Amino acid sequence: MDDETLLRTVRLAIYTAIQQRGAAPAAADLASAHHLEVRSVEEAYQALARSHVIVLHAGALDIWSAPPFSAVPTAFRTHTSAGRSSWYAPCAWDAFGIPAALGSDARIEARCAWSAEPIPCGVQDGRAYGTGVIHLLVSAAHFWDDIFFT
Repeated sequence: MDDETLLRTVRLAIYTAIQQRGAAPAAADLASAHHLEVRSVEEAYQALARSHVIVLHAGALDIWSAPPFSAVPTAFRTHTSAGRSSWYAPCAWDAFGIPAALGSDARIEARCAWSAEPIPCGVQDGRAYGTGVIHLLVSAAHFWDDIFFT
């Protein structure tokens, strides 16, 4: 399998697993399920991370997020009618990206970072609703400088 096909296969498998199960696959599990060499999948994870397709936990090959989906629990949970009932998002911005990616309406659980007050919001008939404001502390040009902080 050439590198481009491998990256496409691994990327699709990651997103499929998160969409269907709400969990990102370990490299060894993905390799086994797709009859691939573990080392090839590990290298694909690293290449996808360098390309900002996925985010790995620091110093590991475990997936932290595959935007707009988070592989770990966060303060942002998106409930849709598409497939699974809900997914975590890395941030408020990505919480709206989940229904966009799935072509579905959604109710988003979000809280104000300062007051912890719930912020009712979501997507209905393809349009965002709610009165909350997303405050970005870092300009979009610098999101990837420190994606965990952003």
